[in-house]
Amino acid sequence: MRKQLILLIAILFISFGFGQENDQLFKNANTAYNAGQFENAVLLYKEILASGEHSAALYYNMANCYYRLNNVAESIFFYEKAKQLNPQDEDININSAFAQNMAIDAVEVLPKSQISKFQQGLVGLFSQQGWAIFSVLLAWLLAIFWGFYSKNKIPLAKRIYFVITIVSGLFLISSISIAVIKSKNTAETTYGILFNKKIEVWAEPNSRAEVLFLLHEGTKVQMLDALQEWQKIRIANGSEGWIKEGEVRSLKGFK
Repeated sequence: MRKQLILLIAILFISFGFGQENDQLFKNANTAYNAGQFENAVLLYKEILASGEHSAALYYNMANCYYRLNNVAESIFFYEKAKQLNPQDEDININSAFAQNMAIDAVEVLPKSQISKFQQGLVGLFSQQGWAIFSVLLAWLLAIFWGFYSKNKIPLAKRIYFVITIVSGLFLISSISIAVIKSKNTAETTYGILFNKKIEVWAEPNSRAEVLFLLHEGTKVQMLDALQEWQKIRIANGSEGWIKEGEVRSLKGFK
């Protein structure tokens, strides 16, 4: 028991030390960015990323550095990573749109129905972690108001607490459902950013097939399938094809 306690204390001290070190690195990186030393800032942000720490602010600042360095693919990639963690942040979305304007390919997005737009907007209100936290808060509210309902003896107050409990329960069920849908969509759908200056998109996964169209760095694609060194992709207008696997970097996970 004593050894376990010492190990736990050691882990806490190490974690605290890493946290303080990363805070200082983040401040130094921001100072470098404000001084116009964007390459130095990127190196410092990457040190934080290498330590295993990830946040919307970190990805956003890295994206800003790459945007200033006119690195189209990297800036778009890290703005997309920031949006995954904080999809409603106005600064992230605005700067991401500016970065998208740097990309050569202006892919027309397929029109969506009002129902699809509403569903996407609702699911996209929070990140996956955000919906999980929101569900936990609703569960606490449900428990609290159920306690008020159970212990209250005044008929009017009892009815009010009962209604609030039912509404909280419905919201909780909806929140959990949305979190499950978002988790499923995240697991089943993988997007990536193209990094080569010019990419040929083939009809089949071999070099003897027809080249359907060309894409360029910074274009966001959906990754559908993989076969040896080939990757099947779909772009926003619905067009599909095969590219060499090394030409796209997945947005799934943390990098």
